[in-house]
Amino acid sequence: MDARKEGLPRNARFSAQPRLLSLTPFFIACAAYFLLRVPDDPPSWVGALVKCLPVLTLAGFLRTCSGGDCSAVLQVALLFSALGDICLVWPQAFLCGVLAFSQAQLLYTWVFGLRPLRLGLLLPVLLVSLPFSGFLLSRLQPDMALPLAAYGLALSTTLWRGLARGGRARWGATLFAISDAVLAWDTFVQPLAHGRLLVMATYYAAQMFIALSAFQGPRLKTH
Repeated sequence: MDARKEGLPRNARFSAQPRLLSLTPFFIACAAYFLLRVPDDPPSWVGALVKCLPVLTLAGFLRTCSGGDCSAVLQVALLFSALGDICLVWPQAFLCGVLAFSQAQLLYTWVFGLRPLRLGLLLPVLLVSLPFSGFLLSRLQPDMALPLAAYGLALSTTLWRGLARGGRARWGATLFAISDAVLAWDTFVQPLAHGRLLVMATYYAAQMFIALSAFQGPRLKTH
């Protein structure tokens, strides 16, 4: 295939696509979490390890299957996410978890990039996130409002940039936003039936798609 006919530069490099078999540790770790999870168990280091293990396997997957700056940044972001998972096991470490996930969102945004800018996608993100965030903040204690508002801004930015990049990045950013929205509602507004299962299922899927975006080729320009 002639790169010139496709409107691509000759030196455009696309990352090699990973084999599905390479994600086996991730799927096993997810299965272990859902099989071993006991909702009423007290916080423990064993529970924290089981919870963050799927994300750690994704970091290992990127380390072995992908190279380059974007992959390295994604690995760091996944490690911050794993740290956030651990912190959220203990209620007293909640804000530390928010800080860790905020750093992860900033790194995801850096990886997704600012081109194409696609400002038109920012409007629907704001139309959904601003009313939801405003409603949520009205139900929070004052000491939690500012950290969660900052995190909401970082998450909304990641969503915008993921949608703009498209492909797996779009799916990952969207599922991450859905997971956090369900978690926020379940935690601060009203408990949902099977809410935690939905949160973790969408969260793990989001992290998988974001990790796979490291193998996503550059977005084609449209005219």
